[in-house]
Amino acid sequence: MANLGNRLLSAIAQFMWAVLNIRIKFKYFLLIFVICISGAVAYTYYTMLNNVGGKEDYDEAMRYIQIKDVIDENYIDEVDRQALGDYAAAAMVSGLNDPWSRYMSADEYKTYQLSSSNEYQDIGISMIKDENGGGFQVIGVNATSPAALAGLTTGMYITSVDGVDITGYTLEEARTAIRSKMNTKFTLGLDGGRSTIEVDCASVYVSPVNYRLEKTEAGYVQLTSFEAGSSQDAIAAIEDLLSQGASALCIDLRNNPGGLQSEVSAFLDYLLPNGVLFSVVSKDGSKETVQSDGMCIQLPMCVLVNTGTFAEAELCAAVLQEYNWATILGEVTTGKTRTQEVITLSDGSALLLSTGSYITGNGNDISKNGGVVPDVITYNSDESATGTTQGTTGESTGTASTSNDDQLMEALTLLSRS
Repeated sequence: MANLGNRLLSAIAQFMWAVLNIRIKFKYFLLIFVICISGAVAYTYYTMLNNVGGKEDYDEAMRYIQIKDVIDENYIDEVDRQALGDYAAAAMVSGLNDPWSRYMSADEYKTYQLSSSNEYQDIGISMIKDENGGGFQVIGVNATSPAALAGLTTGMYITSVDGVDITGYTLEEARTAIRSKMNTKFTLGLDGGRSTIEVDCASVYVSPVNYRLEKTEAGYVQLTSFEAGSSQDAIAAIEDLLSQGASALCIDLRNNPGGLQSEVSAFLDYLLPNGVLFSVVSKDGSKETVQSDGMCIQLPMCVLVNTGTFAEAELCAAVLQEYNWATILGEVTTGKTRTQEVITLSDGSALLLSTGSYITGNGNDISKNGGVVPDVITYNSDESATGTTQGTTGESTGTASTSNDDQLMEALTLLSRS
């Protein structure tokens, strides 16, 4: 260190000697020096502004630093700087007033990754994304599941679904790719395509659709989700009801958590005439628009919704309401019609952030509106009866004394008068 200091002093002395030898007046030397220093400061400031995104972001960062410094210098107790930073980040995301977005500390994100992967049991596996681009590592397989029967074991890396490379997908995108095959046989590519496994979900597929013809001659169709196969099964159910002489349709979307965009698109296309059904809008302004063809079902319709109606199920109800194609009956829905993405930060923390939204053909943002507001608001006196399918057949008047499902009974009564 002493040698370095000596060399620096020697270099400064040589520079000063050179300046004096070429007889530059000191005032000019001082002027040049000030200009150089000012330029360096200006460049540094400009670089800092660019690095933080501009002056407004720089001012915000400085305000945070000032608050932190005041706390460090004046707060009476010891300060946990990491906890303080996490709380500040969480408050920033909370300020968006979006209940579906949140900040996760590094530890919280690790827990989220594990719990999120373990929630995914569609074909009987849990998986996590390999950050080195190797695909998705299987970390758990349920015994007797389609995955186990196909020979999938922990430690394998899934790299493709039916020949489509998914190594660049997010975990949610990979899940969606697999979920879309849940009622079929499909192939998983493993370990960079070095081997494949055929998974048979068709043999264990449980339809999310229940239906029957009521005594009121209304066809009752319950969709418990919009997962793979739901639209095909719902359409088949309606076709069967029509062949039995159904004169109206009651579509029950209560406690439906949503599912796949492709499924709700196919179902709405079947029900509605030509036109724009909805769009999926991203932050960058890109828009994916879904349209319906000219074929449609022209019958009196009533759609049942409640606070357990989420996402694609809400979208279905909102689009039918906007087309004036069905009466929406029940309770205000949740308003969770935004899509979320996990964005990791450099310190291992992450943001679960709403990055896309479903918008109806008329430009309505269901989430911003706070959910779908029914045309007829009705509550069940017996909350446990919501979604029940027993004891709900009505008489010719559309009423049934044997049912506790008030919402369904009111829907049948409404349809019997149409």
